[in-house]
This record gives sequence, C-alpha cells and structure tokens, in this order.
Amino acid sequence: KTDPQRPKPALVFAPTGREFPQATSATKDHLLLTTLENVQGRAYLCDPGANGGAWTRKRLNLPDNLSVRIESANSSSNRFFLQVEGFLTPNALWLGDSASGDLKEAKSTPPKFDASGITVEQSQATSKDGTQIPYFVVRRKNLKFDSSTPTLLTAYGGFQISRTPFYMAESGKLWLDRGGVFVLANIRGGGEFGPAWHEAGLKTHRQRIYDDFAAVGQDLINRHLTSPRRLGIFGGSNGGLLMGVEMTQHPEMWNAIAIEVPLLDMLRYERIAAGASWVGEYGTVENPQERAFLASISPYNQLKADGKYPEPLIFTTTKDDRVGPVHARKFAAKMAELHKPYLYYEIIEGGHGLGADARQEARTDAIIYTYFIRKLMD
Repeated sequence: KTDPQRPKPALVFAPTGREFPQATSATKDHLLLTTLENVQGRAYLCDPGANGGAWTRKRLNLPDNLSVRIESANSSSNRFFLQVEGFLTPNALWLGDSASGDLKEAKSTPPKFDASGITVEQSQATSKDGTQIPYFVVRRKNLKFDSSTPTLLTAYGGFQISRTPFYMAESGKLWLDRGGVFVLANIRGGGEFGPAWHEAGLKTHRQRIYDDFAAVGQDLINRHLTSPRRLGIFGGSNGGLLMGVEMTQHPEMWNAIAIEVPLLDMLRYERIAAGASWVGEYGTVENPQERAFLASISPYNQLKADGKYPEPLIFTTTKDDRVGPVHARKFAAKMAELHKPYLYYEIIEGGHGLGADARQEARTDAIIYTYFIRKLMD
C-alpha cells in the first residue's frame, strides 16, 4: 500500500562494485535486507526515517565468511529468522528483533567434523587482464607454506550462479580431517558481483573465466600453499566444462581432475540433451565467430595426441536429462583412442547429480575423494 508520507519511490540501497542486494522482506517497523559484499553475506535493518526523510540502515552483527538468507519475516511482527552457514559453520537459524536490533543463534544442525584447528581466509589472485579474483581458502591454522599441502580447488563460473560459503560436511570429514586444503574460487561468469560479473564471461568472452581459474591456481602455487604435484581440481556441469578446459589448456598445473556430469563437446552441445537452451550463455555454432571460439576451448576438440595430461576421473549418470552422458562418454572414448590414461565412472540413476539418493551420493563422494587422496596424498 502507499505511504502518504512517501508518495514517490525512495532509494533504500544502491549497489556498488563489490556489494549488491540479494533479498528484502518487511517486518512490522523495518525493511530487512541481505546483500553479498565481496562474497560475504551481510544483513541490514533499513529504517525509513521520520517525516519522509532519507532511509538509513544498520548492519546486523554476523561473523565473516558466511552465507546469509532471509528464512522468515512478516509485516505483523518485528521478529525474523535468518539462515546462516559457512565452510566451518553448520546450517543455523538466527533469531532477530528489528525493533531492538538484537540477533542471536536460535538453532543449529550438529557439526560433522572437528573444525577447531581450521581457519578460513579470503585472498585475491590477479587474472590475465588484471581483474582481481577473490577466493576462499579453508586450511589448518598451523599450515606450513612449503608447497607440500594437498589442495582441492573448485569453481563454477557460469549462469550468474554465486558460489558462496557453504558447510563442508563431506569435504570436512574426507579431506580437511586428513590435512588437506580446500579452495573455492569466485571467478567471472557467476553472480558474485552482480550482472556485470556474469556478462564479462558470456559467449566469446568466456576465456576470461578460464584465465581467472588458472590465475587462482597459479597464485596458490606462488604462495607456496601447494604445488602442481599436490593440486587437484573438480567441478560439475558447467563446472565440468571448466575442468575440461583447464585440463587441456593447463595440464601441467594439476595432478588430479574430477570432471563431473560435464559439457565437453562444445561444437555439438546444442544438439545434446538440453544444450540448445544455453545458447545465451555459450553462443552458437551457427554464428561463425562464436563457432570459432567454441572450437578453440572445446575440451573434446582440444585433446591432442602429443598432449601430456593428468589422469582425470570422468563421472556421469545414464539418466542425466540436462547435460546428458554423451559428453563424458565421447571424451573418455577419445582419451582411449589417443592412448591417454583416464578413469571413468557412470551410474544409471541420479539425473544431473551425484546419485538418486543419499546412499548413492555418499558412494560417489567416496569414490571421488578416494581418487584425490590417492593422487594427491599418497
């Protein structure tokens, strides 16, 4: 309804280059706003001020390195709930009062691993064109920077999907507990910094995404956090395409690559499963310029007989109705044709994911982490 004191729209929040809004919800007396600031979840209480004055906002007291979203709020009460999670913070509900500004944890799921000796830090790498690419590092507090630490690096880089901090139940138990390091890179193509971050990697500009990922990997090596011998990478779906590109463009940088439910033949992707619906993201072979670019990055087409590649683990599902199993099968077949080592794992059920149920997902996770442990820790 219209506020008689404010007949015209008023500015509540203006996005910046590093912070943009995620969601809003009204309480009885305030507007609740969540944002993403340098890939850190933030929450604010916004106040319209008296007599039609300028809006003000107060940042709520939440720890860093978390994802935050509005779980529940309504205009009949000043109480609200936020859902909060982080790499070391299990999913939790925080209860707030917009009248007092108080905020406290109300309930949390139990932890799945001991995080007492682990810390989270955020760093930046410089990409090929000078753009600063943020990434999170989850590591032991007493880590020695001697290039010897087994490290897993992942990213997505597409479709304006933001990769924000999440609770690492499986990775914590299967990787961090063994002394490994986990790294999440917030490369272009995602939505971490709004639409422009996504648009910077569309179609023929997509090489920026792959340069960003390689820059983060190189930064980890330069900082002596790890080395190519101890560095593994993984990603699924569009992230599986990212893995295939990094394998063919920078095979010397990684010792293990898990390529999960991937796109890999980018000259044929429009004709496979739901591929035609992604032309707005990747471009089309019907456009000569876009076809030439797709050929230049297509992992299937860029596999070379004289190339020396790390042995990848290629995973897909028979009933993947989004990307389809064809990409993974063709890539594995070409690896075999070129007499290159590879591991291939396909399950029947599960659709576009790791499995049809929790038991099957756990088995797939176990296989993937066993692969990384043997490649990077043994």
